[in-house]
Amino acid sequence: MALALVALGCTEAPRSEQAAPEPASPYAMAFTPEQQAEREAKWSEPGARLIELSNGYRVFTQRFGESPDVGILVLHGGPAATHEYMLSLAYDLPGEGFEVVMYDQLGSFFSDQPTEDLWNIPRWVEEVEEVRQALGYTRDNFYLLGNSWGGILAMEYALKYQEHLNGLIVCNMHASIPDYATYNKEVLRPQMRPGLLDTLDAYEAAGDYLNPTYVELVELEFYTKHLCRLPDWPEEVVTSFSRLNYPLYDLMQGPSEFKVGGRLIDWDIKDRLAEISVPTLMVGATHDTMDPEAMREQAEAVQDGKFLLCPNGSHLCMWDDREVFMTGVAGFIHQVEAR
Repeated sequence: MALALVALGCTEAPRSEQAAPEPASPYAMAFTPEQQAEREAKWSEPGARLIELSNGYRVFTQRFGESPDVGILVLHGGPAATHEYMLSLAYDLPGEGFEVVMYDQLGSFFSDQPTEDLWNIPRWVEEVEEVRQALGYTRDNFYLLGNSWGGILAMEYALKYQEHLNGLIVCNMHASIPDYATYNKEVLRPQMRPGLLDTLDAYEAAGDYLNPTYVELVELEFYTKHLCRLPDWPEEVVTSFSRLNYPLYDLMQGPSEFKVGGRLIDWDIKDRLAEISVPTLMVGATHDTMDPEAMREQAEAVQDGKFLLCPNGSHLCMWDDREVFMTGVAGFIHQVEAR
């Protein structure tokens, strides 16, 4: 749900001879001079903007394309991944005449690092609302698209602020973490060979989630089948995961996509989906970590829903079933605009 690949960098030493300073809190990233230079370079790119929130912290945004009619704010997974693994949307959707805004949520690599514990869904929802206001989006042009944890955030935003939305797009996210965990346990895990499961169970029973052997097995046996099925993962994906704020991810999601836990463990809004009246697209993928049938059911549960299946895709179907994903998302937005 949150996109962690500890094998791809979050447990490695910082990419600099000079070690990063100790963080001011367990969930605040500390940056080496090289990493800080990367942040500042990103802040200077065309379309980039740091938005100051009411709590004084800043979040990174970057605009691609320009349109007064369709503005899409993209919510990445995690919590605490980066916008980079979603950049395929910024590459493809402006060609449809849409404006796309990428955005690193607070606590992610390109945004500020709070030292206090701000990590709860209501606070994140208010953050999205402040970003919307700063961008100047209104009911006439505002679309919210979230993948994975970003899908949780998008649904929660709609439940409170759908009067500001023209359309909602939820990608690869159950409306219930318990259902997500059950699908993992009862459907995906049994697909693995018994000897492998025994090994993984042993590491999990010991709480040894960062053991290199465990991490490698999860990556090779689970992530390559259900997270991204491309033989060579896009550089944007690898880079994004290497910049994951893992302590914050672990706090909210748990150790990995394969083992759910954390503060979100009991999150469930299935019974509230009928409150969402804004046009909604639910995107699922055949090989996803999430049950695609659950995404279909969610499309039926909202008042004005559609379902898009990416038959060759996984959790990152915006990459491994890219044409189906982009055509479906663009088609949904064009249909809403045609109303």
